Amino acid sequence: MQVHVVDISSWTASFRYPNLISGVQPTLEVPPVSTVLGLINAAAGQYLSHQELKLGYYFQFEAKASDLETIYQIDSNNGRATNNAKSNIIRREFLYNAKLKIYLTDKILADFFRQPYYPLVLGRMNDLATVDQITTVDLPEVAYSSRIAGQVIPFRENHLAGQIQALPKYFTDTFPRQNVGTEPYSVISYLTPVKGNLSAIHDEKVGKEGVDIYLHQLDFSEYD
Repeated sequence: MQVHVVDISSWTASFRYPNLISGVQPTLEVPPVSTVLGLINAAAGQYLSHQELKLGYYFQFEAKASDLETIYQIDSNNGRATNNAKSNIIRREFLYNAKLKIYLTDKILADFFRQPYYPLVLGRMNDLATVDQITTVDLPEVAYSSRIAGQVIPFRENHLAGQIQALPKYFTDTFPRQNVGTEPYSVISYLTPVKGNLSAIHDEKVGKEGVDIYLHQLDFSEYD
């Protein structure tokens, strides 16, 4: 299968758990599908309503650590922000020296990354990312994957081992934004590869043993 591979790197990255608002802020070890779609939107400079999109990706990092961060909590009055704010300190996890590979079958989407319209971030606004290269390759398809790592896989029907977490596929462009297609995923770190009887494409150049890339089949036309 011919795919267009976008290589992105960042000194730091963090992907917060959707349901944790206060206290210690841990990070997922793999970005959700919605984060990768957000990167595509940022590169394109517009909100895209994807139809029949095939999307795969692989994520790895060098180390995980935590740091203290100052945040500002703003009071509200009848749903509107006021000028009253107080500072607080929280502990937040982050990933160091992160690398993301995005696999796309649509060349137009890949070309958006050649000159991104908006800055690319791997998590928060200070996790600035860089596009290292964009290549077009032919990767073999496998009917039964033997090495899944650095990805999130829909838990239903696949039931792969990993951290199970409810994650949104996408967000609407309304205000306020709404989650789209939230479902349970197996979050499989690149550090703990697993076997899975699902179809994928194989990239032998990732890591020492290669990796099987699951292609998400996404269609958001019903939310237009």
